[in-house]
Amino acid sequence: MMPFKCFLTILLFTALPLLSPSPLSAQSPGRVLNGIDVLREQNFAPLAGKRIGLITNHTGLAMDGVSTIDLLFRTDVCKLTALFSPEHGIRGTADEKVGSSVDKATGLPVYSLYGETRRPTREMLRGLDALVFDIQDIGTRFYTYATTMAYAMEEAAKAGIPFYVLDRPNPIGGLKIEGPMLDANKTSFTGYMPMPVRHGMTMGELARYFNAEKRIGAELEVIAMKGWRRSYMLWDTGQVWVNPSPNMRSVTAAILYPGVGLLEAAISVGRGTEKPFEIVGAPWIQPDRFTGLLREAGLSGVEFVPLYFTPDSSRYKGVRCGGVNIIITDPEKLNSISLGLVMISVLRKLYPAEFEIDRVYDLLGNNEIMQVLKAGKTSTEENWKKDPVFTHFIEARQFALIYN
Repeated sequence: MMPFKCFLTILLFTALPLLSPSPLSAQSPGRVLNGIDVLREQNFAPLAGKRIGLITNHTGLAMDGVSTIDLLFRTDVCKLTALFSPEHGIRGTADEKVGSSVDKATGLPVYSLYGETRRPTREMLRGLDALVFDIQDIGTRFYTYATTMAYAMEEAAKAGIPFYVLDRPNPIGGLKIEGPMLDANKTSFTGYMPMPVRHGMTMGELARYFNAEKRIGAELEVIAMKGWRRSYMLWDTGQVWVNPSPNMRSVTAAILYPGVGLLEAAISVGRGTEKPFEIVGAPWIQPDRFTGLLREAGLSGVEFVPLYFTPDSSRYKGVRCGGVNIIITDPEKLNSISLGLVMISVLRKLYPAEFEIDRVYDLLGNNEIMQVLKAGKTSTEENWKKDPVFTHFIEARQFALIYN
């Protein structure tokens, strides 16, 4: 027979999900409070009396799992009036353009910022007193959520309404800054302004940087996190991982993405498999040869396992590909951009006819480094760190930083 104390313990833990959730304390060991948690601690005071438009998706969650949508909709401190969704939609499941709709739970309009327009229009902003942004980013320049935020800041400034960012951790840390700068003539929806590929900033810090460097003129307020440190990876925060987009399925993928993502237009990066951005390949790649040269490059913090795979969607759908599974052995030692640039160099050497190197230019976004790679050479950290635009970024970034 089960001892009564054991039975009682099991009963209590079974009943826990039935209890009303309560905000977690900032003093909880290993816990980082998101901006929405801090805002709730403040009883939403910064938004008092305002009609709010909320830019968010499924990642907009408080630490107890309650969505930012629900929290702002239920409070009587402010009035949630409209929702805005980024790429992948309000639920984060779409991999195509998304139309505007109505949120079934609240009855609020959901305006898509990844459909007919990528900016809030004057009509969408009519009647709003403020825009609030709460979306989890992954710390890479060519992830579109940061551009959505910047475009919305620009439109808020034009409309004369304040812009609030509910900050969240950079899941791959705030210390490492890697990769060449985006050339000024290569800015786009996947690169709002010249920055390195891995910028080491949170969304709140990016908002401060964009607002100053682009002279947007937004009335910006960042609701900062409590307890986050620049050295923290996601596993240091007590945060639950939520896939920020359909193919970003793990912290491992997020760490690899700044480098592996560079190859996305040229070969398969594992979309349509169980491990996007953790495996790469193409029908014309011989796994053993590719693996051998990657190992010879002597990259730190990473190992390679040869494999064959067949994607069931995206590039090379239904076609057997040879390639490698990328294994992180030490995330502290790994330079993800160097990994991506070495893979480009190796593919250029092994398969000059099959590997369309020009297809990496859009995301790499740096002509000088592109020419180095096309010449059959390997770009190193020294190549991008000597760039005066990179130096300016390092210096200008300092004033935007919020956390130690």
